[in-house]
Amino acid sequence: SPVLVPCLLSLSPFLSFLIPVPIIVPCPCPLFPFLSRGVPKPFTEVIKANIGDAQAMGQKPITFLRQVTALCLYPELLANPSIPEDAKDRARRLLAACGGHSAGAYTASPGIELVRQDVARFLQRRDGVTAEPGDIFLSTGASDAIVVLGGVVTQGTHTRWTGTPQYPTGTRAATPNTLPGPVLGLYWYWEWDHDPQNPTRQVQSRQCIEDVIKFAYEEKLFLMADEVYQDNIYAEGSAFHSFKKVLFEMGPPYSEVVELASFHSISKGFMGECGFRGGYMEVVNMDPAVKQQLAKLVSVRLCPPVPGQIVLDTVVSPPQPGDPSYDLFMAEKQAVLSSLAHKARLTQEIFNRTPGIHCNPVQGAMYSFPRIELPPRALAAAKAQDQAPDMFFCMKLLEETGICVVPGSGFGQREGTFHFRMTILPPTEKLQVLLEKLSSFYTKFVKEYS
Repeated sequence: SPVLVPCLLSLSPFLSFLIPVPIIVPCPCPLFPFLSRGVPKPFTEVIKANIGDAQAMGQKPITFLRQVTALCLYPELLANPSIPEDAKDRARRLLAACGGHSAGAYTASPGIELVRQDVARFLQRRDGVTAEPGDIFLSTGASDAIVVLGGVVTQGTHTRWTGTPQYPTGTRAATPNTLPGPVLGLYWYWEWDHDPQNPTRQVQSRQCIEDVIKFAYEEKLFLMADEVYQDNIYAEGSAFHSFKKVLFEMGPPYSEVVELASFHSISKGFMGECGFRGGYMEVVNMDPAVKQQLAKLVSVRLCPPVPGQIVLDTVVSPPQPGDPSYDLFMAEKQAVLSSLAHKARLTQEIFNRTPGIHCNPVQGAMYSFPRIELPPRALAAAKAQDQAPDMFFCMKLLEETGICVVPGSGFGQREGTFHFRMTILPPTEKLQVLLEKLSSFYTKFVKEYS
């Protein structure tokens, strides 16, 4: 349509780099057809360690989140005496904010106003800085918000990119551009440059964040921060620092000038509710004219999925001490996070026992990004197949073990180094087998190509 075509064209820079290199994508796995036809393989299942899908890896849903969602989708359950009253109260409150008191109705394009208010209160508690519901846009996960915002800020003929967008969103490597005329700067800051970082799983220091903000201020850049892993901090002495909090603690001129968009999602953290597709974007110091265009583009997409908005509300406004659901909620949340912390340590220990594999401490998020040494014959074999060396390794790994990981070349890495990214989400027992199997394959691979 005349309305949609310009929007889609404006998104083309984003769409073109979502899958920029031939990486191993989450689904479908190229081996599935062979497995279903009974072609013999030296494994019985494909382990999709390439994507952060917690519940696909066996993580149990958080009870309160699912109870409220179930109540909203099937209000007849409100008569069920086994469901806690605080979950019922939340469901009634959310249904009252929906058209026709139904979760099946369209909501306002930026999301249910009640949920936006709860997000604003969550941000104010987290950062100690005022947050306005009008600056918050609910979304179909963080990735959708990033694409929508990109459709606004990339319009015009003088857009300057300060990064090399790669899998799946962007890098921090600043590369000056000599475009003439007025320039809209975009500072790519998410995935492996967010806090914690993906795929390198390092937690950024406050000083590092201050340096990023100063850089954005000096270069007049729009700052985008993906903070979906803010709950996933494992290393002792590490802590999450939101960009908004640091920005305002730095004070003028930074807090008055730097334009910032931050993103959060129900897909990561302790929630792992990837399939519900819920999240939000908060904009700070955004030019009013640009914000107006953002609201227009959001309206074209009608509204985010209502179940995702419901889950988001339970995340930003969880049970409080004294509530019937509080003890179970806290126990389940801590169980998930402590399990991830244990698996982070396990991953580092097992990989570093294998000569040629180097794995830094997994400080946060839910991935590891080991560096692997590859012999010259492997590099030559990869070149003969027109593949990046780590892609060649990952495909061999998949074909021989059924373990699916992502090559480091899909993210960008230092010249002459090779990596792969894998999730730490499988159950502990299964993860240990996976790590040992992968390490054994690497040793065999190196011997074969030495």
